[in-house]
Amino acid sequence: MMSFKKNIGFIGAGAMAEAIIKGLLGRKFLSASNIWASDVNGERGRYLKDTYGINYVGDNRELVANSDVIIYAVKPFVLGSVLTETASVVPLGQIHVSVAAGVTLDFLEAALPPGTPVVRVMPNTPSLIGEGASAYTPGGSVNREQEELVRHILECTGLTVRVPENLMNAVTGLSGSGPAYVFLVIEGLIDGAVRAGLPRDVAASLAVQTLIGAAKLVRETGEHPARLKDMVTTPGGTTVTGLHVLEKAGVRGALMDAVMAAAERAGELGRD
Repeated sequence: MMSFKKNIGFIGAGAMAEAIIKGLLGRKFLSASNIWASDVNGERGRYLKDTYGINYVGDNRELVANSDVIIYAVKPFVLGSVLTETASVVPLGQIHVSVAAGVTLDFLEAALPPGTPVVRVMPNTPSLIGEGASAYTPGGSVNREQEELVRHILECTGLTVRVPENLMNAVTGLSGSGPAYVFLVIEGLIDGAVRAGLPRDVAASLAVQTLIGAAKLVRETGEHPARLKDMVTTPGGTTVTGLHVLEKAGVRGALMDAVMAAAERAGELGRD
C-alpha cells in the first residue's frame, strides 16, 4: 500500500466519510493531520475530530483551500448546492471524488472548473470495517496517476473495481444497496431459528456465521454459487425441502427485482 503525504478533504462527515477515514488511518495511507472534514452538523464534525484526530472546519471553501483531494460524502440532492459554493475556489489539478448515488460525471464536470479531474464512486457500508465493495469510474480529465491515487484510497476500505459509468447504477443496486438485503436475510434466518426453538442469541450467532462462511466459500473456492448449493443439497433431505419453500416464495426473483429497482432509482436520483 502506497502512502500519501498531501491532504484529503471530506465534505460531509457521515458514515461513509468515517469509513474511508478509518481505512486511510488503519492502512497508514496518511496521518490524521492530513485529513480535513467539514459538515453542516458541527457536532458530527467535532466527533470525527475528537475520535480520529483529524482537522474539522465549518466552511467548505476553507476545506477546499487546504486539500489536494476532495471527497464529496453528501446526499445527492445536496451535492449541487455544495458544488456551487466551492467551484470558484477549486485550484487547478485538484482531484474531486463523489460518492453520491446516481450523480453523473457530466453533472460533476459541468459544476466544476473545466478540466477538473473528477471520479464517480459507489462504496458501501461494510467499508466501516474494511470489508467494503467499491466501484469507480474516472472522468476524461483524470490521468493514470490520479486514477491510481483514488483507487488506493478506496482499497483502504476493501474490494475496489473500475466499471464503465453506464454500469454504476447497477453497482448501486447490487453492492450499494445490497448490505440491506443481506441484513434482511439474516434477520429472517434468526427469526426462523427462534420459531424453531433456538434462543435468539444462539440463533443470531449461527445465522451470522453461516452467512460469513458461505460468502467466504464462494470467494475462496471460485465455484459458482449454484454448484456450492448443490453440494449441500442431499436428495430428499432438509436443505432441498427448505429450498423448495424459498423457490415457491419467489426469493430469487425478489432479490433480482430489488437490485433492478434500486438501480432504476439511482438513475432517477441522477435526474432529480
